[in-house]
Amino acid sequence: MLESLETAMFYVLVMACTLSMLLYWVWIGTKNELVGRSATFLTVIAVIANAIAIVLRMITSGHPPLSNGYEFLLTFCLGIMAVYLFAEFRYKLRALGAFVIPVPFLLLMFIIMSMGPEERIAQAVPPALKSQWLTFHVVTAMFAYGAFAVSFGIGIMYLLKLSKEDNGKKSNSKGIVSRFPSLDVLDELSYKVVGFAFPLLTLCIITGAIWANYAWGTYWSWDPKETWSLITWIIYAAYLHARLMYGWKGKRAAWMAVFGFVAVLFTFFGVNYFLPGLHSYAS
Repeated sequence: MLESLETAMFYVLVMACTLSMLLYWVWIGTKNELVGRSATFLTVIAVIANAIAIVLRMITSGHPPLSNGYEFLLTFCLGIMAVYLFAEFRYKLRALGAFVIPVPFLLLMFIIMSMGPEERIAQAVPPALKSQWLTFHVVTAMFAYGAFAVSFGIGIMYLLKLSKEDNGKKSNSKGIVSRFPSLDVLDELSYKVVGFAFPLLTLCIITGAIWANYAWGTYWSWDPKETWSLITWIIYAAYLHARLMYGWKGKRAAWMAVFGFVAVLFTFFGVNYFLPGLHSYAS
């Protein structure tokens, strides 16, 4: 019964996420308020369905959703959409949804297209996963990665708007980009989001090291996951350092936000699905 309900919630999540993405795209083209509110409403439904699916998985399996790639992807989607909704309501930046919501949509399509039903079944927890430190590790990763996805969307918006203005088309001209906030607002918001996510990523790495020592007897073994997590941390550390010490803003900062999230995606997919290592259980 609970397994069927979880499956139903998953497909509610997929439908709500897909429709909200399409409506965000329609909204930035039409600025129709009803369409915009519907997009936001469907994103809220997607978050609720995502959270229910995760809770049901926890109830049926008896452990946090950490035993396979399907569960990790669900938490990744939840983190992205939850942080996005906070940004939309806090900063009144609905246009951002057109660039952020496609990320969880693609993650969900990856689940549907590459994972059969047998790969979505709750599995017994491997001994290495039986630690509260892993729970803290994954929760901090979920919100850090979610925030980095938001900064990625803001960076794309900034580069699109800058490109239009560099081509002589002012921000007050008609068109989709004209509905974006000013370049200064986008730049400052991206900085705030990365500033929020970076300490979480730091905690993610620290708690992961403590868990690794508990599971494997060493804090750091240069496993591919650990290495790419460190690379991602260095990219965002360089972003913050360059901004604070050298005044890096604008185009360079936007590109760093974009490349940083590419590193996040590789840290997740490249390691979990393509590189052998201690974290290969997540596939």
